Amino acid sequence: MATSVHPQAQEILDGKAAAGAPPLWELTPDEARAGVEASNAMIPAGPALESVRDIVIPSQAGGMPARVYSPSDHAPGIVVYYHGGGWVVGSLDGWDPSVRALAAASGCDVVGVDYRLAPEHAFPAAADDAYDALVWVASAAGLAAGRPVVVAGDSAGGNLATVSALRARDSGGPAIVLQVLVYPVVDCDMDRRSYREYDGDDLILNRRDMRWFWDRYAPDREARVNPYASPLRAPSLAGLPAAYLITAEHDPLRDEGFAYADRLRDARVPVEHRHYGSQIHAFFSFTGVLDDADKAVSEAGTAIRAAVEPDSAGSPVDD
Repeated sequence: MATSVHPQAQEILDGKAAAGAPPLWELTPDEARAGVEASNAMIPAGPALESVRDIVIPSQAGGMPARVYSPSDHAPGIVVYYHGGGWVVGSLDGWDPSVRALAAASGCDVVGVDYRLAPEHAFPAAADDAYDALVWVASAAGLAAGRPVVVAGDSAGGNLATVSALRARDSGGPAIVLQVLVYPVVDCDMDRRSYREYDGDDLILNRRDMRWFWDRYAPDREARVNPYASPLRAPSLAGLPAAYLITAEHDPLRDEGFAYADRLRDARVPVEHRHYGSQIHAFFSFTGVLDDADKAVSEAGTAIRAAVEPDSAGSPVDD
């Protein structure tokens, strides 16, 4: 039986309801972007780090903005992080607090990637940008400098993280020691039980929102079933890097997250799955607001540190 929403998360939902804003699926992309940025601006600033600098990553489409978060001058690994937002909304600034927190928790450099957004740039633009960023960061000209590389992201960013891992496997691309997938979008099927169960406008995300996102990211229904859009549909997940996967109970993406964890295990990919039974979609971003967000970021950081320094901290294991 599902647990009730955590009181701290319920306060966020109550505030959303009190604001009286129209549901996301009724908005234009620009209106949705402005709303998300305004909401994220209320999240407390993340921790101070040794350095934070903006860079431009070369890509097939030209220069791609990115932000490098360095907790120290001797970080043992590097994380390529893709923000959420349904491939339509989201920005480096909007995700800055939680990405800072992840850099501090992991002790690793984190590169936040400002990939192109839909509908101006539909599939496969974001996936191409995500992979280009990974290849550049891991290359001799990039930032890794021989250090272990991790891919990570939340929601649509989790999609881009695991899609980048798939592409690296398929094309003999960079070695990845861990993929951190926070309530990832991994399939275009929106008829799972969690989609039907959590379909109200009182939530952070519902089925109508996801239809709105998919219609803008991949309006071509045939493109949606491409494994680089819906990685759960990949014929095989064998050979992917170990996964640290987070799901939230009160989230339409819950069931596809569980299904992806199962598929990875079936493919003999090590999986550590953490399910937050009283949390909502997007909770990971509310660092400094939700205790569970702080806990989730801290534990993800520990998993990253274990993956990049296995001799000192162990490694993720199947739960």
